[in-house]
Amino acid sequence: MTTWVGRTATEIATAVREQRVAPREVVAEHLARIERFDGRVGAFRTVRAEAALAEADELLSRDLGQLPLAGVPVAVKDNLAVRGEANRNGSAATPDTPAGEDHVTVARLRAAGAVVVGLTNVPELCVFGTTEGVHGTARNPWDLSRTAGGSSGGSAAAVAAGMVPVALGNDGMGSLRIPAANCGLVALKPGHGVVPAGIGHGDWFGMSENGPLATTVEDARLMFSVLADTEQPPPAEPVTRGIAVSVRSPLAGVRITRPYTTAARQAAALLSEAGHRVRPANPPYPVWLSTTSLAHWTAGTAVDAEDLDPRRLARRTRVHAAVGRRFVTGVRTGVRREQLRARLAPFFAEHDVLLTPALARRSPASVAWHERGWLRNILANTAYSPMTPPWNLTGWPAMAVPFGTLPNGAPCAVQLVGRPGSEAALLDVAGQLEVLNPWRRTAPLD
Repeated sequence: MTTWVGRTATEIATAVREQRVAPREVVAEHLARIERFDGRVGAFRTVRAEAALAEADELLSRDLGQLPLAGVPVAVKDNLAVRGEANRNGSAATPDTPAGEDHVTVARLRAAGAVVVGLTNVPELCVFGTTEGVHGTARNPWDLSRTAGGSSGGSAAAVAAGMVPVALGNDGMGSLRIPAANCGLVALKPGHGVVPAGIGHGDWFGMSENGPLATTVEDARLMFSVLADTEQPPPAEPVTRGIAVSVRSPLAGVRITRPYTTAARQAAALLSEAGHRVRPANPPYPVWLSTTSLAHWTAGTAVDAEDLDPRRLARRTRVHAAVGRRFVTGVRTGVRREQLRARLAPFFAEHDVLLTPALARRSPASVAWHERGWLRNILANTAYSPMTPPWNLTGWPAMAVPFGTLPNGAPCAVQLVGRPGSEAALLDVAGQLEVLNPWRRTAPLD
C-alpha cells in the first residue's frame, strides 16, 4: 500500500494532478498522523479535520492540472488569518473570534490547491525563540526534551514530524530560521516586499516576512513561488558564486559552539570543491548591533500588545512590551536599519552569498519558559540564536539549511544570506548543499 506521509509536497501534488491519488486520501493520512503523534509533539493549536477533508473533496471540482500544490496538506502559523478559525497568536488576551477571510498568503496557498489542516502553536505574540504558552508547547520531534524553537515552532514541528510536508510561518528576528535549524528543515525568509507580509500591527516595522518551511529545497522553492506569485525555476546550468564564510557572532559576547562552526566550515569546503569561490570573510557588524536588535525586538511587541488586556498576557510578554515602549518612536524612524544596510552593502557587493552557522548552540530544554522571568528568556534566546537578527533589520533574504548532526543526533544547520533580490541564488546554493550532503527528511518518531 502506498503511503503519502513522508512524501514531499512536489511528489504529492504531481500524483494528485495525475489522478493517481485523491486529495481526500492524502489529507486523511496526514490527519491520522497528527492524531497519532501530536500529543507528544504539540505542533497544533487546532486541527481542522472535518473542514480539511471537505476542502480536499472540493478540489475535485477544480482543474487539478493547473494547481501547483494540488492536494498538499499545509499547516499555518497561528498569527495568520485562516477563514473560519480564530487567530490567537499564542495568547489568552486575543479574541476567540473566527476570521472572516484568509490572509493573502493563505489565500494563495489555497488557490494553488493546498489544504489547510490546522493552525500551529506559537509563543505569545510570537516574541520568543521557544514555543510554549497557554495553547500548547511545541517540541523538537528529533529530541522531545528540547523546544522546537520559535516563533514558528509549531509549524516546524509539524513538518519535521511528518504531519504535513510543508508549512507556512514568518520571521521577524529569526522565527523561521531558528525552528528550521532545530528541526532539520529548509526555511526561507524572503527579502522585504517579495511576499505579502501583513503580520500583526505593522510587521515589526517591516522586519517580519512570511515564508515556507519544508523538508527539501525543491519544496521550499515550490511554496515560495506560490507565496511570491512568481516562477522560481532552478538554473539551467550551474552558476559559480562568490561565497563568504563567517563563524563570528554578530552579537558581541555570544560564543558559537563547535558543532555549528564545524558545520559552516564543512559546508564551505563542499561548496569550494563544487567550484564556488569560497573564502573566510567577516561582515563588518557594528558594535551597536546588540542594542539595536533589542530595541527593535521589544518595540515590535509593544506595538502588537497595544490593544490587548495586559492582565491576560504572560509576565515575560508584559515586561518585553514595557521595555519596548520607550523605543517605539526611535525605531519607527528606521535610522539604525538604514545605517546597518549602508554598512553591510559593500560586503555584499563583493560577495554573492554569506554562509554562517544557523545557531550558536542547540535549542533550550522544552520547559515552561512562558512562566519564567523576562531576563532569563532574553539570555536563553540570545545565547542560542545570535545569527538571525541582522538580516531582519536589513530586510535581506536569508535561509536555514540542514547540514550535519549534533552530538545527540539531532540536526545541525547553516545559514545562507544574500543581497536584495537574491532568493533564487540562495535556493540554488541550498540545493547544491542538499545534493552534496543529503539529510534525512523527518524525525524518527515511529
